[in-house]
Amino acid sequence: MSRNTSRPLSPHLTVWKWGPHMVTSILHRATGVALSIGGLALLTWWLLALAGSASAYDDFSAAASHPLGILVLVGLSWSFFQHTLSGVRHLIMDSGDGFELKTNKNMAYATWAGSALLTIALWAYILLGRGA
Repeated sequence: MSRNTSRPLSPHLTVWKWGPHMVTSILHRATGVALSIGGLALLTWWLLALAGSASAYDDFSAAASHPLGILVLVGLSWSFFQHTLSGVRHLIMDSGDGFELKTNKNMAYATWAGSALLTIALWAYILLGRGA
């Protein structure tokens, strides 16, 4: 099949300059996958531990309170906040607003800052609020 030279080629990814809006869009997809796979696996383990014996729940609690377990939980909570704020950004854009380049970039930066601040606030409350 030959290419019709009178039609323009679609721009390749190397033509576009990467911006925060593009990274935020990719992060939205990645955090959705992380929440779907990691969050569902963790939720299933927790529910099975609740339905099981006391030692099963103790095993879950030990894993969740281990530094690596806390790192996973912090990552999942950041994914939740990033995905949620990015979803709000998409909702605003679906209403027809936020397409100006400066506004779009600022909203992308706001999702990053907001997700980081909400994650820090949540884990400060969890770790410091209960004296752990």
